[in-house]
Amino acid sequence: MVFFSHVKTMVGFVLAFLISVPSMVAYAANLYQDVDITWGNGRGKILNNGQLLTLSLDTASGSGFQSKNQYLYGKIDMQIKLVPGNSAGTVTAYYLRSEGSSWDEIDFEFLGNLSGDPYIVHTNVYTQGKGSREQQFYLWFDPTADFHTYSFLWNPAHVVFYVDGRPIREFKNLEGAGVDYPKKQPMRLYSSLWNADDWATRGGLVKTDWSQAPFTASFRNLRVNGCVWSNGASSCNSGSSDKTWLSQQLDATNQKMLKWVQKNYMIYNYCTDIKRFPQGLPLECTVPTKSS
Repeated sequence: MVFFSHVKTMVGFVLAFLISVPSMVAYAANLYQDVDITWGNGRGKILNNGQLLTLSLDTASGSGFQSKNQYLYGKIDMQIKLVPGNSAGTVTAYYLRSEGSSWDEIDFEFLGNLSGDPYIVHTNVYTQGKGSREQQFYLWFDPTADFHTYSFLWNPAHVVFYVDGRPIREFKNLEGAGVDYPKKQPMRLYSSLWNADDWATRGGLVKTDWSQAPFTASFRNLRVNGCVWSNGASSCNSGSSDKTWLSQQLDATNQKMLKWVQKNYMIYNYCTDIKRFPQGLPLECTVPTKSS
């Protein structure tokens, strides 16, 4: 497969990036304080004195959790270890979403696959209830062997998706060109593990093997630097907490990383799918932009 053909030739570049990227800030999250398990009838569990959360899926149900707080902009990191083995048909979702029928949403979805085949990282951005902005990626590591950090940066300038501190996707604020941007609706963090074998793996051709159930994904080290939204007011309007993320852009090093990931590991980009959009690509795909 194309994915595996990259491995040997890309190892040197991966190591270079590992060395050049600063270590993540130490985590001190207690999941009992930060999230609520909202569905699954016991299939979601918080363990180890609040340091670990697991979601499970079986033939009866999946499971999920959500953050206690809502945010209007934030930098959110969480470490996730995905379902191992034959995970075909399963989806582990990790996303921000507002409420209502014209919602905003920023998505990571991890699409399971047959043993030995790579996971697909499916990303999307919804504004005012409209999505169809999918970009998909392979990863340069096995996401089931250990925990890896998946992050959102959401500020007034752009939304950036990160994997282990490396940007993989940027959605810029192009309101000046007429493109909607998520900026008015506070969003909550959600995660779920569920069965989607009607579409998740090879377009639904590969079904969930329930003999492998229960399927389990693990989560830890949630870190949120964000503007907490409560009673119609933002916490960022007061206090002296660190808000550097609120104006954070992609520097030259991160722009190179973004281009490297997209060149070598992006497998689908809605902005190049002319057959899907015969009347013309979405506006944000055609607006000339300056580098961040």
